[in-house]
Amino acid sequence: MYCGAVEFVCSPSAVRHIPVLLDECMACLKPERGGLFADLTFGGGGHSGEILAASSESTLIAMDCDPDAQVRSTELRSQYGSRFSFFDSSFKDLDKVTAPNELDGVLMDLGISSFQLMEPEKGFSFRLDAPIDMRLDPRIGQSAAKFLEEASYESLVRAVREYGEERRWRRVVDAIIKARGTGKLSRTMSAAELVSDAVGGRNFRQRIHPATKTFQGIRIAINGELEALAVTLPKAFRALKEGGVLAVISFHSLEDRIVKRFMRKMAGRPESRYDGRPNQERSVYAVLNGSKAIFPTKEEVEGNPRSRSARLRYLTKIMQPEL
Repeated sequence: MYCGAVEFVCSPSAVRHIPVLLDECMACLKPERGGLFADLTFGGGGHSGEILAASSESTLIAMDCDPDAQVRSTELRSQYGSRFSFFDSSFKDLDKVTAPNELDGVLMDLGISSFQLMEPEKGFSFRLDAPIDMRLDPRIGQSAAKFLEEASYESLVRAVREYGEERRWRRVVDAIIKARGTGKLSRTMSAAELVSDAVGGRNFRQRIHPATKTFQGIRIAINGELEALAVTLPKAFRALKEGGVLAVISFHSLEDRIVKRFMRKMAGRPESRYDGRPNQERSVYAVLNGSKAIFPTKEEVEGNPRSRSARLRYLTKIMQPEL
């Protein structure tokens, strides 16, 4: 396992960012060998900083659509100069800043950063009372409050049932529609209370808040997260050199399923157990490094509870596909 992990703390903020599965990511990407890497979800810069620190021969392209991430990136820019480049953009635009067969490694951490969760004005967390926004890029799209007030019944069902995987989705959707115009859907804590009441309230045995799944589903819906991931994975793979590594950290089953199926497809394996096409009909473009996801150690989860649901999958490119 790669050693020498550093804890990246961004000085302009009191929020401490702890990168998830850091050692495991470095073991996959091997930045100590040098090369050109891309961190498509800069966040707090923890993974980016470790990649750059691993070798003086490593250079890094970082991307993030959160406008505050660019401010946080200045610390690495001042430390590493021309070895570090930051693009204030969604990872969907990767093909606009890289060329095919250019990168030695690509990292995607699909979780929400500590900075986004702990800044009330971003409206991601119901533990902090604020206007409910949830946009990864607040400069575009509609806020969660507007979505809750105006979305169709079908869109709400998709967000709560499919994206949030909430079993009591009918109760939640009905409660949201009934609450329209009351102001309850405009703020994080009142919206969370509404959802909690709809699913039966919270008891002491619950590990997570009753509104967690619904908030997750709404966030995924308004940001188009699954669609963006599906679009970006082929671009990331195309940008890799032969021998380059694509590593993706996911946090819930929907995004992990997209990652797993894409990687299995590139490796010439059935995308699911229901896919019965013969293997000889499949083109092999990558080596899938292990058939199972890599999870945080018990020690990491104890030190950083937010890593609990993280899982890492990675593959190595062996030839260029026609994507």
